[in-house]
Amino acid sequence: RTEILRGELAPGQRLRAADLDERFGLGLTPIREALVRLGTEGLVLAESNRGARVRGISSQEFADLMKTRRDIERLCLVESIRRGDARWEAEVIASLHMLAHVPLPDLGGSAAMSSEWESQHRRFHEALVGACGSEWLLQFWNQLVDHSERYRKIRLHGPLVARNVQAEHQALLDAALRRDADALVALMEQHLLGTEQAVNTAMGW
Repeated sequence: RTEILRGELAPGQRLRAADLDERFGLGLTPIREALVRLGTEGLVLAESNRGARVRGISSQEFADLMKTRRDIERLCLVESIRRGDARWEAEVIASLHMLAHVPLPDLGGSAAMSSEWESQHRRFHEALVGACGSEWLLQFWNQLVDHSERYRKIRLHGPLVARNVQAEHQALLDAALRRDADALVALMEQHLLGTEQAVNTAMGW
């Protein structure tokens, strides 16, 4: 699952249970069960009598995915602003502080450093929506983020779009602390559209 989300297993790549068992040494039954679970998450597509493949990518799916994420994120952010308490504010502040101390990943960076940035980046975005009070919204949000992460990895292998990501994150934090839901939603829309543009540029879409 991690390798799919990180792009280490390429979209469309064939996943044979025997090959995976040879790599991980878990046994064929757990491997097949894992593939079924990944299938329910939409990360893997089963093929009759041929095992499975990593879910492919397309510009149409990506556009639909990002629009749906923006819609769900909007609901989560508005509710987090309404319901969030001092602990919520503290986690948002702490998560951005940690993120600011990790260099942005690039083509020349190490895999470990890139993984650390991704982890802290996810923590910050999760903190912003974390006070929405709905397990269903958060479940949908996490699934959409997982799928958008697959695409976002692609931007590191193509032309980079100039962005001041740290400034974008700081603006999101400032709006959250002001409890300005309209500004927070608008800034998040711009932030996610920036990511969408970067992926489209990298893919030539």
